[in-house]
Amino acid sequence: MKGKILDYSFQQNSGVIAGDDGNRYTFENHDWKGEGLPSRGMNIDFTTEGSIAREIYLSLDSPAGVSGEKSKIAAGLLAIFLGGLGIHKFYLGFTAQGLIFLLTNTIGWVVTIFLLGLPNIILGIIALIEGILYLTKTDQEFEQIYVINKKKWF
Repeated sequence: MKGKILDYSFQQNSGVIAGDDGNRYTFENHDWKGEGLPSRGMNIDFTTEGSIAREIYLSLDSPAGVSGEKSKIAAGLLAIFLGGLGIHKFYLGFTAQGLIFLLTNTIGWVVTIFLLGLPNIILGIIALIEGILYLTKTDQEFEQIYVINKKKWF
């Protein structure tokens, strides 16, 4: 049967599939036969045992770019080199957090003069830590944590 992955939890190694028959099926990581980890939106082929999906393969017609929409290398380098401006946050789709970085390090410099630039230094350290975290995650972990689950900080 064909279907689409609706959700996958990296921590629990399980997920939910919407089958083309209109039913939903649960699955565990040991039933996944594709490379890497499954992720939301992948088109798949699978067999069923009741409400459980088995022998799950990535379908040949799975849309390109579902997995790996955001590059951990790009996000990490943006955080390390342009992190003070929040460019990495904008890249990952976290507009509010990006604005915090951007406004603090541009317009907010007037206020931070009285605080000896401490907010700017703190945001720079946060960006550096985030950049290192992005680069040390596997591609699957990065995608699950920051793209699918949309973890905004650290």
